[in-house]
Amino acid sequence: MFVLSADITACFTGHRTYDGSRNSALESAIRELYALGYRNFLCGMAVGFDIEAAEVALALREELAGLQVIAVVPFDGMQEGFSESWRSRFEHIVAEADKSITLAPKYSVEVYTVRNNFLVDHSSACIAYFTGEKGGTAYTVRRAVKSLLHLTNIYNNPQRELFDF
Repeated sequence: MFVLSADITACFTGHRTYDGSRNSALESAIRELYALGYRNFLCGMAVGFDIEAAEVALALREELAGLQVIAVVPFDGMQEGFSESWRSRFEHIVAEADKSITLAPKYSVEVYTVRNNFLVDHSSACIAYFTGEKGGTAYTVRRAVKSLLHLTNIYNNPQRELFDF
C-alpha cells in the first residue's frame, strides 16, 4: 500500500499560461525543499506549470536520491482534451512517475477542486507559480496558506511582494 507522509511531501500549483521562463527558480525551489527532507512531489497534471514542474522534478531524480514524482490525475482521460504536444508530455510523465493516482473515473464539475484539495491535504509544502490571477491556482495557494504550509512562489514581478504569503 502506498502511503504519503505530508512531512516529506510537497505539491505544485500554477497557471496554465506558465511558459517555462522560471524553470531555474523552480529547480532551486525543489532543491531547497529536498535539502529540508522533502522527497515526494505531487503534480496535479494540468497543462502549463503542473506539467513543467513534473518534468523538472523528473529530471532531478538522478541527482537527488529518493526524490519521487507522484502524478495526481483529477479524472481518467483528462489528457484527451489536451493538444498533441501536451498530451504527449502528460503521458510521458505518467509513465515515468514513481506513482500515479487517479482521483475520479470521469469528469465532473468538482474534479479540479478535489484534486487541489488532495494536493494541499497530502503536503506540508507548496511550490507555486502564482501571478495573482483568480482561479484554481489562487484557490490552492489560499488553501495552502490557511493550512500553514511552507509556500514558495516562483513568480517574478516588480510587484511580487503583493503575492508572497
